[in-house]
Amino acid sequence: MTTPAAALLKKRFPDASVTYLVEEPFRRLVEGLPAVDRVIAVPARQSFSDFLGLVRRVRRERFDALLDFHGGPRASWITAASGARLKVGYAIERKGFLYDVRIPRRGPDGPIHSVRNHVNLVRAMGVDIEDAEIPPLTLPAAAAEETARVERIVKEAAAPKLVVLHIGAGNRFRDWGAANAASLVRLLAGAPGVRIALIGADGDRTAEAEILRAAPSAGLPLAGRLNLIEIRELIARAALYVGPDSGPMHIAASTATPLVAYFGPTLPAVFAPWRPGGEPTVILEKGLDCRPCRQRECVTADYRCLLTITPEEVYEACRRFLL
Repeated sequence: MTTPAAALLKKRFPDASVTYLVEEPFRRLVEGLPAVDRVIAVPARQSFSDFLGLVRRVRRERFDALLDFHGGPRASWITAASGARLKVGYAIERKGFLYDVRIPRRGPDGPIHSVRNHVNLVRAMGVDIEDAEIPPLTLPAAAAEETARVERIVKEAAAPKLVVLHIGAGNRFRDWGAANAASLVRLLAGAPGVRIALIGADGDRTAEAEILRAAPSAGLPLAGRLNLIEIRELIARAALYVGPDSGPMHIAASTATPLVAYFGPTLPAVFAPWRPGGEPTVILEKGLDCRPCRQRECVTADYRCLLTITPEEVYEACRRFLL
């Protein structure tokens, strides 16, 4: 969701060299973007000595400006020690002082969508940007071998209507559960011409096996078998994407494919799929007083914000795109 901000930054400063610092697993999401000239990829986990080496490398670049889109401990300290002439970040408690310019993540009238928050960091550099100028999410183009692999999968699926279902979750609070997913797969499999591609990480393969037992002929096991750009290419060729608030949901938002998403502890006001073009999107959520939460402890101990969204409700939201 930082890609609109990166695009606007490059638009306003076309002669500038834009470097994107990102953790290694996500290099593929930014490398090759027209707005990004260079990518520095670092491991998700670093020793202290490696971290100091990274800071020295950043300092040698003598950046004119550094924008901290993340705000986490490592990102904020890299920013603080970067030596950049202008350091821009969020007014986060106990960390805001590290930046030269800081902006709130929440507006006076309520939450701000994450895409707008990232764009606000560019605005904080003195750049005038209208909301109507904020572009859609963008991802790098697929390589020829990635495109060929996905087209082969779609051809082998031999389904008039392919549904991509994300069965994973970033944490327990966003995990709809294999039983719910299996019930949804059974319902979707009853629609004519539908096959369901199951996507997720390697760690989701146990859940995938449980789901496939519910509808073995309708399910297509792809968890842990596609990279992030291949996932985007698969979704772009599908009739529908379904899943929780997650990274793949935002990847889906970068396509024109209809999207059904279910939200638990997070708010669509902040994390809804960013689709300024008005592509078909349905969001399911429950209006509970405990939402949003920090996803550290469930005050009801039963994750009801997400788990009370039933497979039947999700299926009803999907039907309009499949029948």
